[in-house]
Formats: sequence, structure tokens, C-alpha cells
Amino acid sequence: MIISHRYQFIFLKTSKSAGTSIEIALSRCCGPQDIVTPVSEEDEALRVAAGGTAARPHPAKKTRYTPSDWFRYWLRGKEKQYFYNHIPARKLKRRLDPDIWNRYFRFCVVRNPWDRVISQYFWRYRDIPEARRPPLDKFLESRHVRSLQRKGYKLYTTGGKVAVDHICRYENLSEELEYVRQKLGIPEPLTLPGAKSAHRSDRRHYREILTSRQRERIAKIFADEIRLMNYTF
Repeated sequence: MIISHRYQFIFLKTSKSAGTSIEIALSRCCGPQDIVTPVSEEDEALRVAAGGTAARPHPAKKTRYTPSDWFRYWLRGKEKQYFYNHIPARKLKRRLDPDIWNRYFRFCVVRNPWDRVISQYFWRYRDIPEARRPPLDKFLESRHVRSLQRKGYKLYTTGGKVAVDHICRYENLSEELEYVRQKLGIPEPLTLPGAKSAHRSDRRHYREILTSRQRERIAKIFADEIRLMNYTF
């Protein structure tokens, strides 16, 4: 997630939709007062190499800790973050000055759910030999697919209503980002570094991978987003 005060935008980061690459590109026009949330060490190195503003943590006050937050803190030393990578709109709105939330240009990126699920599958099991990976049918019933809802439709909507000013389509990403760049007045093109793009071994189109049963299962899970964006298989 990125908040730029200079260009007055809020980028809400969905998962498996080039979010990290977009963050790295956007961080090049950010300054030390902007909010740039951390990603993995590997991707932070890409950010620095690209000339982007380094991320920094935003630890929450201990008075905001829940019992599960305290458990993670005492067991793993993991601090609760006030602003974090995939923060949903409903939480971010509560944590920002209302003037910033209402005045800044809010945007996110969405991706065809059938394609996104396949991308998540190969990313999740990138370090496991193909013969040992769980079958796709089992994956579709796992928490990893449910997390795509939480870090997708439920991230950029509040109570079923869209909470951003513009939804970029992953399928037309270059044109979408150019629209955003021009609207915000960012002087240089947003060049994406391709973070996390080298982990997929099977490059077939999702239509060649999914069975009719799997297709219908994904359609059911992501029905709200498919309806909102008019996605088709």
C-alpha cells in the first residue's frame, strides 16, 4: 500500500495482480513523508535498485493490540502494524485523516479471477516439485483461495460498495497505469520491474488448465467480483 502526499493518491494493493511491481514503480515518485509499506526482502532490493523510496514499518500503539496481536508479539516478536501491505479500504479509511481519504485519488488493480487463482496456485507451490503439489481441486477448497477474496474484492469494497475512485484492469495494465500517471501528473512513465513474475512453471492459458468443474467453482467463489467487472471465462 502506498500513500503519496505530493501526488495525492492512495494505492490499495490487491494480491496476485502485479501489486508489488506497481508499488516499486510508484515508490520512485514518493518522498520520506509518504507511506510506503514493506514487502519481501527480495522485492525491497528491487525497489532500491529501481530508485524507489524505501519502505518503513508503521508499528501500532500497544493499546491497539488484541490478544492474538500480543500472542504474535511475544511468540515471534512480530509487531502489529498500523499501515501494512494488503490493508483493506475499511481499515485504512478509519486510520486516515478524513480529508486525505476523501480528497486523494484512490485506486487498485483487479485481475480475472480464473487467471488469478491459477497464478496463486503456482506461486504458493513454487518451491515444491510438480509431482508433490496438491491437486488443483484441493487447492480450490483451501484458505489460500479464500485469501484471494480477502485481498481482492473485500479489500477494495466496503459493505459491497466500491471504495476506490478507479479500478485498473490487470488485462490492460499498461494503458491503465498511463491513465493514472496522467491523472496524477507523475512526470515519468510507470515502468514495472516484473517482481515475482519468474515463479510460474506452467505458462498455459487458464482455459487450458481448468476443468469445467473447477471453472464453476471459481465462478461461485468470486461471483461478486465477476459481476462487478463483467469478467467472463
